[in-house]
Amino acid sequence: MRLLVVIAVVLLHGSGFGQATISGKVKDNKGRPVAGASIAVKDTYDGATSDSTGTYKFRTSEKGQQTLLITSIGYRLSEQKIDINGSGIQLDIILKEEPSELKAVVVSAGTFEASDSKRATVLSPIDIVTTASANADVTAAIKTLPGPQQVGEQEGLFVRGGTAQETKVFIDGTQVNNFYFSSVPDIAQRGRFSPFIFKGTVFSSGGYSALYGQALSSALILESVDVPETSSASLGISTVGLSGGLQKVNKRKTASWGVAYSYTNLLPYFAVVSQKPDYITIPEFHNAEANFRIKTSKTGILKFYGYFNLNRLGFRNPDIDSSELKDAFQLKNFNVYTNLSWRERIGKMWRLYVGSSYSSNTDKYKQELQDENDISQDVPYDPYPGKIFNLTSQGELAQIKTVLERRFSGLSAIRFGAEHLLSRDKTDFTNPFVSNGISKFDDHFTAAFAESDIYITNDLAAKIGGRFEHSSYLDKSNLVPRISLAYKVGVQGQVSMAYGIFYQKPERQYLLFKNYFDYSQATHYILNYQKVSKDYTLRTEVYYKKYHRLIKTVPDTNNNGFGEAKGFEVFWRDRKTLKNVDYWISYSYLDTKRDYLNYPFAMQPNFTTHHTASVVVKKFVGKLKSMFNASYSFATGRPYYNLRYDNTDAKYKIFDQGKTISYNNLSFSINYLPNIFKKGASQHSVFVFSVTNVLGSKQVYGYNYSYAGDTKQPVTPPAKRFYFIGCFLSFGVDRTEDVINSNL
Repeated sequence: MRLLVVIAVVLLHGSGFGQATISGKVKDNKGRPVAGASIAVKDTYDGATSDSTGTYKFRTSEKGQQTLLITSIGYRLSEQKIDINGSGIQLDIILKEEPSELKAVVVSAGTFEASDSKRATVLSPIDIVTTASANADVTAAIKTLPGPQQVGEQEGLFVRGGTAQETKVFIDGTQVNNFYFSSVPDIAQRGRFSPFIFKGTVFSSGGYSALYGQALSSALILESVDVPETSSASLGISTVGLSGGLQKVNKRKTASWGVAYSYTNLLPYFAVVSQKPDYITIPEFHNAEANFRIKTSKTGILKFYGYFNLNRLGFRNPDIDSSELKDAFQLKNFNVYTNLSWRERIGKMWRLYVGSSYSSNTDKYKQELQDENDISQDVPYDPYPGKIFNLTSQGELAQIKTVLERRFSGLSAIRFGAEHLLSRDKTDFTNPFVSNGISKFDDHFTAAFAESDIYITNDLAAKIGGRFEHSSYLDKSNLVPRISLAYKVGVQGQVSMAYGIFYQKPERQYLLFKNYFDYSQATHYILNYQKVSKDYTLRTEVYYKKYHRLIKTVPDTNNNGFGEAKGFEVFWRDRKTLKNVDYWISYSYLDTKRDYLNYPFAMQPNFTTHHTASVVVKKFVGKLKSMFNASYSFATGRPYYNLRYDNTDAKYKIFDQGKTISYNNLSFSINYLPNIFKKGASQHSVFVFSVTNVLGSKQVYGYNYSYAGDTKQPVTPPAKRFYFIGCFLSFGVDRTEDVINSNL
């Protein structure tokens, strides 16, 4: 027995003879232990796995120069050179994270994203159509987010002290001219496009990507839907018109085509709800759409979207300079928009995007004076000649854009490309008392851009880019730097910052007459914190924006204007705390001044206010098969000015000023879904009822002044409330399920 013990001891001792012990700890770059890491000598079976404290230990009989391989899911492969000479080796190892989409920080300063490919979802198409105050208008829903002002007398997004013209809209990567219906005096127009044609919405109130340009303050970036899952048809009837559409998908679900048409006529509605203007021509709209989508491969898709619109309207208002005359305004508009884009993956590391678009818009305006019998009058003395004219305005925009993207390890990537835009604008102005004429200009605008996503770890990332731009009409170029950084702090939280310079050509009404202008410029500085989870979104942001070379019209038209804007914003969204309730709250503080147009000095613009807030609440009640939606928006008073020219000093002076009353708007809507529990039904219906400004709060957007300055009239909505009742039928696809799944 003793002999057996001795032999065993000798054998055990012999088996360990010449072996070296390798031990240590595995940590990440923040000093946290990495459990489950595999540590092994290359090309051998010698190794170990780290425990919960990151500790590992093993023995090996290898000698000399060797390579130690360390691997762990979510971390980059690490190779360590070691020299095994028989003695023990103590080696602590630091692993670097391998950035992944599920864990990586998202560069987000200045940008709200709502997309199926992003985790920071804010607004989806269903969100937009169920926001009570939006009436299915994309930008009306965006106004419930921080940044935009509550401007009701003019269409567009006025963001962080910028005008509506300083916000550009892009569909599938290319710029959209005339995203809104054509302007009419003192009445804001809605967007032309249905939110259901888009799958992704990115609203950038500053610091947006170098892939986009010529937007001084903000960018609204929309991505159209791909091939739908099933064929479908739709039919709608409402208090304002009729609509219908067909979408056909092939059997393999690799291609689809669709057509849609809607007709809007407000005659029945105006017969019930009286309007402030006296309508000569009741607003009437014809809209037609067509699309096709083809999957060119497993990773590629070709998409086309075409839009046609014809509309007209006309109304009278009492003339502010006379107790007997009326201002009669009429508009006829014809608009066409087309977009063709192709996305494809080339190999494992490359992606290609090619996009093109074309739009044409013709506005025919007629402005005249009428007497109390609605008969046209020619009045040759001031201020009346300027109120009598015919104007035909035509604009075209053609664009082609190409982007190449190269992926690297992890999420890092570089993308680069170029775009060319050809714009043609023309106006034909006639007036019986002043000189008439045709003004036009063509501009070839060319840009090249590059941008890189640099993921150092899951916790630290940067987006660095720039653009080169040139306008043939201005004969001027610029170089545009952009940079954003993001760093993860805590669970689901991150801090982001952004810096960028943004340029924009002067608006078309100035370019039609002169081409010696320069680009206007804005420099953005943004600091952001956000915390995003499946059920909650918290976002805070502070910013500073400096304007240079804004347009001045007095004493002559030039680029000598300037300004600044600064403020902070808060956004909170909660889908979980209250059962079957989704709500969000936003608040914006803005301090801004600018010296531009005919301003005598740097003043707060009349389209801005210091404080803006919104609350949106949505509640689904299963027993009633209904969703109840409410939204409330508030804004403190906006400044108004009576600016009149002083011949003595050859400049404009303020003869009257003040602030409007605060803006209040409580809106409410109900969506009734009677088919929601009928599984397998081929026909589904949604009934909608909505009313804006439920309480009838008085809303004043500003004041118009008479020529002499002794009379002022408030600018108010055409009616205190807007009512909408509609029934929408779908065949083959169930929109009701989308409503529930997207909002609970």
